[in-house]
Amino acid sequence: MAEEITLEQWDALAPGSCLLLDVRDETAFSHGALPGAVRLGMEELRAGNFSLPGDRPVVVYCMWGILSAEAAEILADAGCDARSLAGGYAGWLRREMARQQADETRCAEIELGLRKRWKRELFTPFARAICRYDLLKEGDRVAVCISGGKDSMLMAKLFQELRRHNKYPFELVFLVMDPGYNEVNRAVLEANARLLNVPITVFQTDIFDSVYHVEKSPCYLCARMRRGWLYKKAQELGCNKIALGHHYDDVIETTLMSMLCSGEVRTMVPKLRSTNYPGMELIRPLYLVREDAIRRWRDANGLHFLQCACHFTDTCTTCHTDGTTSSMRLAAKKLIAELKKTNPQVESNIFSSMENVNLDTVLGCQRHGVRHDFAELYGE
Repeated sequence: MAEEITLEQWDALAPGSCLLLDVRDETAFSHGALPGAVRLGMEELRAGNFSLPGDRPVVVYCMWGILSAEAAEILADAGCDARSLAGGYAGWLRREMARQQADETRCAEIELGLRKRWKRELFTPFARAICRYDLLKEGDRVAVCISGGKDSMLMAKLFQELRRHNKYPFELVFLVMDPGYNEVNRAVLEANARLLNVPITVFQTDIFDSVYHVEKSPCYLCARMRRGWLYKKAQELGCNKIALGHHYDDVIETTLMSMLCSGEVRTMVPKLRSTNYPGMELIRPLYLVREDAIRRWRDANGLHFLQCACHFTDTCTTCHTDGTTSSMRLAAKKLIAELKKTNPQVESNIFSSMENVNLDTVLGCQRHGVRHDFAELYGE
């Protein structure tokens, strides 16, 4: 059994004296990692496909300290001086949350940054999407749906900044649905809300437990159930709209996925009328905001948010570490990044393609649920 190292012992190490190794999956790593960490997946470790510098000890961590223990054993067998970080990323994150709460100036600094440093990259495209797609009207009561991730938390702050301009009256409810978070994830979400001065309204469901044993498309079912609960609760609170934190990159990835996986051309639209909740509308105010900008804002402010936190990614033993269960969204993200190497405009071209559909050159289309094929279109 490989030795463990506590957070306090790791703190006592001289900077740069050890290699900090993250063995979580790519998605988890991109949502947040310990400062200075590099990622090496469990699939590579188990296959022996790694080469690490031998002049420094290695500290390995995962989400909870379960997979990292196995990783440290593998590294030790390969001759490395490796130890597993007790408590993992979750333990470190909880401690960071406690430290941030003690700084009463943090929120004011973050809000000032949105007005100055991040205005062009974040607030301006946020406001442009609201105007361009007519997402807000006078008298609206909007349920700003907060999952605990970077996107929805930023959306909440941008809505607060928009209301500060007070061009026309609208109301906000910062709505959090707890679908079954564990204690740590719930604490992180609530700590971030306090830090960012977002007055959240929380309600409880058991969605995670309901979909845990569903073998086919549990994530799809979970998303649909969460959407329904958000509509229902928002309506109960007198809201006529729910706002979700999907951004520009979500839009182009969804567009590409629809062609590659579903055999159809469709995208994630900026607003959508609910068919099950009359009078309710879904809006996506981050529609023109780039994910890289959100990440830079998060990292520049030293903020740490939830990834997904469901039972499928919540524990080290069930997260996607075997290399064969990567989501199609991650695959689409990688494909876009690869194409961008030779065509820097590929992202904007995918986005623009949904605004420039030439019906004279398609084999068929669907409008209001009615299918029109090429022969019919050609004969018009």
